[in-house]
Amino acid sequence: MEKENNTAVPSSATARVRHRKRSNEQIQINVDPRTLYCLDDWGFRINCLHGSSLYWHFFFTAMFFVYGRLLSQPLVNTVTSDKFLYQFVSSLVKYHMAICYFLYIAGFMWFILTLKKKMYKYQFGQYAWTHMILIVVFTQSSFTVANIFEGIFWFLLPASLIVINDIFAYIFGFFFGRTPLIKLSPKKTWEGFIGASVTTIISAFVLANILGRFQWLTCPRKDLSTGWLQCDPGPLFKPENFFLPGWISQWFPWKEISVLPVQWHALCFGLFASIIAPFGGFFASGFKRAFKIKDFGDSIPGHGGITDRMDCQMVMAVFAYIYHQSFVVRQGISVEMILDQILTNLTFEEQQSLLMKLGQILQERLEHS
Repeated sequence: MEKENNTAVPSSATARVRHRKRSNEQIQINVDPRTLYCLDDWGFRINCLHGSSLYWHFFFTAMFFVYGRLLSQPLVNTVTSDKFLYQFVSSLVKYHMAICYFLYIAGFMWFILTLKKKMYKYQFGQYAWTHMILIVVFTQSSFTVANIFEGIFWFLLPASLIVINDIFAYIFGFFFGRTPLIKLSPKKTWEGFIGASVTTIISAFVLANILGRFQWLTCPRKDLSTGWLQCDPGPLFKPENFFLPGWISQWFPWKEISVLPVQWHALCFGLFASIIAPFGGFFASGFKRAFKIKDFGDSIPGHGGITDRMDCQMVMAVFAYIYHQSFVVRQGISVEMILDQILTNLTFEEQQSLLMKLGQILQERLEHS
């Protein structure tokens, strides 16, 4: 067996695999981008198998599935004026689940057919890592896009609260920190955690009042256009006046305050951002310690990479979407929901027939009234 330097380029189209008999030693693999081979830490060549094409296939399948479900209706609303595109997109939406399933099955079969003898553990490890990254990172981050389509407010407020919590946890911890919070992050303290929690909850209540007064932040995006948004803000963003008790008026010049109903929802966001979302950061810290790395990247000097800044944001984005769909969106059937179903599931001829029948029903009711 021939040993090579890490910079050497293999000249032969075939290469033998070096197998280690000692199970207590772990082989770390470094990919040489100029070849179809991988070089381990001892300089021996091992076959890179099917490369990264299969994992990109799973990535695009996951992207098509997630964003297909999130953006299907805005996409249909965008192409309604073009008959061909409308029919094509409607068919794509109708068979979206089946297409995604067969794309995944194709990747699954591809993986099975490329399994190599005595490399099963490595290959299944890569397969598991691919799925974990898609679930933990990609799927959670896709909820950020969903929040933006519900209104930029539902993206900007949660994201801002995470930033505020990080800043004030550092400030309170730096000046008052004495008691360690968790072993995974030795620099985190109870004083910083509690101080940041109180500050974040107060900031959520105030920030929601500020952001909620801008219509272009609160209006949902119904299509994929880039025009200026105008809509009825709804009862959540219409101010309500509350009279303050007399003892408060003695200390402050205000006798009444204007509160948006959405501010009460913002308190829940502040509570989650300060108490539960930091566990996303603890998870990332434990992950980095397991692999003995300080940061996921170095694109932000002094702060690591983009992933290091997004660990809590992904947890917060999922909560914001679920909370919005569960407690904010009005349940039941609306005119917009019925119209969306008609435009998505009925052909143009069926829509014309529905219009004629609806007209006849309304005409009969007018005659009998």
